[in-house]
Amino acid sequence: MDSRETLDQELEQILKWEKEQKDLFIWDKIGRLPFAMLDKVMPKAIKQKIGDALNEVGQYVQNGGKFLVQKKKVAKLLQVEAERSGYSMKDHTYRLEEDAEAEGTAQIHSVENLPLEVLDRVADNITESRTKFAAAQGAATGIGGIVTIAADIPMVMGLSLKVLQEMALCYGYDPDDPQERIFIVKCLQFSSADIVGKKAIIDELAEYDNPDKQVQVVSQMQGWREVFNSYSESFGWKKLFQLIPIAGMVFGSVSNKNTISDVAETGKMLYKKRLILQRLK
Repeated sequence: MDSRETLDQELEQILKWEKEQKDLFIWDKIGRLPFAMLDKVMPKAIKQKIGDALNEVGQYVQNGGKFLVQKKKVAKLLQVEAERSGYSMKDHTYRLEEDAEAEGTAQIHSVENLPLEVLDRVADNITESRTKFAAAQGAATGIGGIVTIAADIPMVMGLSLKVLQEMALCYGYDPDDPQERIFIVKCLQFSSADIVGKKAIIDELAEYDNPDKQVQVVSQMQGWREVFNSYSESFGWKKLFQLIPIAGMVFGSVSNKNTISDVAETGKMLYKKRLILQRLK
């Protein structure tokens, strides 16, 4: 296990990262333009696709859905990295439930005996793999402008949810759990929120594992469509640059890569913070 000194140092780095989130990049500044203006210039097809994608996020909050990842794959990555680093996961790898073995479903694995450095390396490897895939996908769907961008929007949203689930699994949290689904959506919201929004979400998640606080967070998520207004603004502007046929390849590749990179980094930092606080207790 990590020493208390190591955990304190890691927590300090995460708190520093949270403060750095106040520095908005040009994409974010553009994305914060008034929604009324965006509504006038954005093609109806894109607005419809963003709306459909957000509806799927709402379905995910309520009952999971098609975005769930295979736990065994992430557990296997952890096992390989642990063994490569000289640690054993002998009794902490995934195991199949006897009554569900035919379907190949797996229980959540434990990372209790693994140091943060192992978990971080697996999270970084997943991030690298997913960002490369997102860049290739964005280039492919940017070729045809508005015709192909319609397929890109739900794909990016789906990949964002999946990479956040993988970050959860890396740090020992079960994305099947309804509470974790809400936390994942909060991470997605955080990755595109403005300064005020980021601070509010950090405050909300500060005591996420406190049973008394969880009820409040669940209640807040009833209006999930409203909290995603900022996400649709930012996401919509990025997609507008992808409407130009052929040239949209470059915009699509960079936009998708940055989106998934930001989402993965958010998931890693916020889940890692929860794990550190639990270990410190």
